[in-house]
Amino acid sequence: MAIQMEHIVTSLVNFFSQTIPGELTVFLLSLMPVIELRGGILAAKLLHLEMLPAFFICFVGTILPTPFILLFINKIFDWMRNTRLVKLVNRMEEKGRSKFDKINRYKTLGLLIFVAIPLPGTGAWTGSLAAALMKMDFKSAMISVVGGTLVADVIMCLLSYGLLGLVV
Repeated sequence: MAIQMEHIVTSLVNFFSQTIPGELTVFLLSLMPVIELRGGILAAKLLHLEMLPAFFICFVGTILPTPFILLFINKIFDWMRNTRLVKLVNRMEEKGRSKFDKINRYKTLGLLIFVAIPLPGTGAWTGSLAAALMKMDFKSAMISVVGGTLVADVIMCLLSYGLLGLVV
């Protein structure tokens, strides 16, 4: 799965970097679901951006959609159920609900840990979706997602710029 992510990120970096600055490329990748900061940090390393700016750009890009997901996704899903997009809503709700057991056991801490694990299928988007579907308190969910995103950002920076950076 990590090789697929690297391939996707490399392709997107090649596409974007010909027309926009590297920092904006990293920011846009960090905004995208599934890719988020995992891909943003990899892109920053590929674009030879310094670690500290990459850390902040990826954090902001990843966390930016969170309040909107927490506040509006249930309303958007309710509206989408009355359209031809009902199957998409069902799949997204199923994805969010599949994470309930992992998160619900420890509530706020569970959500933080879930978001902090920098693997596909975890992260701010999925964590925010699960929190919204679980009707978690907004403040608790935001604190957990922000904290988890910071931890994931540190892990990815250490891997990309530290341990793996020494090897590559």
